[in-house]
Amino acid sequence: MQWDLFCRVIDNHGDVGVCWRLAADLAARGERVRLWIDDDSALAWMAPGGAAGVSVRRWPADNRTMPAEPGDVVIEAFGCTLPPAFVQRMAEAKRAPVWINLEYLSAERFAERGHRLPSPQANGLRKWFFYPGFSTRTGGLIRERNLLQRQQAFDATTWLNAHGVQRLPSEQVVSLFCYEQAALPALLDQWASTPTLLLATAGRAATQVRGSLGPALARGALRAAVLPALTQREYDELLWASDLNFVRGEDSFVRAQWAGKPFVWQIYAQDDDVHQAKLDAFLDLFLSSARSALSAQVRAAFSQWNAGPASTQPLAPDDAWRHHCAVWRDKLLAQTDLSTQLLGFVAETG
Repeated sequence: MQWDLFCRVIDNHGDVGVCWRLAADLAARGERVRLWIDDDSALAWMAPGGAAGVSVRRWPADNRTMPAEPGDVVIEAFGCTLPPAFVQRMAEAKRAPVWINLEYLSAERFAERGHRLPSPQANGLRKWFFYPGFSTRTGGLIRERNLLQRQQAFDATTWLNAHGVQRLPSEQVVSLFCYEQAALPALLDQWASTPTLLLATAGRAATQVRGSLGPALARGALRAAVLPALTQREYDELLWASDLNFVRGEDSFVRAQWAGKPFVWQIYAQDDDVHQAKLDAFLDLFLSSARSALSAQVRAAFSQWNAGPASTQPLAPDDAWRHHCAVWRDKLLAQTDLSTQLLGFVAETG
C-alpha cells in the first residue's frame, strides 16, 4: 500500500524523530511511504542513509496545490492539519484513503477512550483517531521487528571504544539528552563524588555540560564526553551502553523503555503545567507494581529533574530499579506494536 505521512516540525525535532521511525518501520514491512515534512534538515544526521521504501517530500509552500494523488492511507501526525488541496483530492478520490490522526503518546485515560474513534468530516470523509500508548487498549509503541535481535547482539564495550571512550572499573555510564535544565549543575556536583562517565549528546545537553564542567569536562570522580550527532540507530545503542539514561520528549522516552535500563524522563513543558498530569499518569502506570520504596525513589528522581533547580537526592540506580525496568519492558513487548496495529486497522477499516 501507499502511505502518506504528514509531519510538521514544531521544535526540538521530536516530531520528525517519531515520524521517521514509523515511516522506516512501515517500509521495512513492505509498505511504500511518502513522508511529507516542512523541515527535513534533521534527517541529515538522524537518518543519513534514508530507508528503502521511504520517499521524503517537502511540504508544499502553497497549501492550495499538491503535487501527488493521495495514497491508500493518510496519516496526519500530531494534529498537524493536512494541506487543504490534499484533503480535497482525498474527497474526490474514487476510493477515499483511510485517514488517521496519529496523536501524541500519553498514559492518560483519554488515550484509551479516544483510541480508534471516528470523526466524520463535512466533506464526507472520515478521520480516525489513533493513540499510541502503554496498554492493550491503545495503539502501542513503535517497535521494529528486529529490535530484540539487535539488542542481544550488542556489545557495550565495543560500542564505547568505537566512539572514543573507555569505561573505567566501577564507573557508572550515564547518557544525557535534555532540554535546558536548571537541575543539571546539582546533579553534576553529586556525580563528582561517584565514579561516573557522562555521555552528553550533541546540542543542548553538550552545551550545558561544557558550560558547567569547562574545557576539562571533569569534576572529581566525574568525567564527561561529548558525542557527535547520532543517527537513530546509534542513539538506541547509546541507551543500551549506559546504566542510566536521561531522555526527553517522546521518541527517546520510548527508546529508553525498550532499552530496559533505568531512565529519567524530562517531559516537554507546557503552559499552566498541563504536562504534569501527563507525567503523573505515566508514573502511576509505570510504578503500579513497584514496591513503595522504589516508587518513592523513582518519583523523586523524575520530580527533581523536571522541576529543577532543587537539589537532587543521590541518584544511582540499584538492583530493584534495574529489575523493574526490565520487567516493564517485557510487559510492553507482550503488547502489539504500533505498526502492526496500524496495518491491522487499515485492513479492517479500508
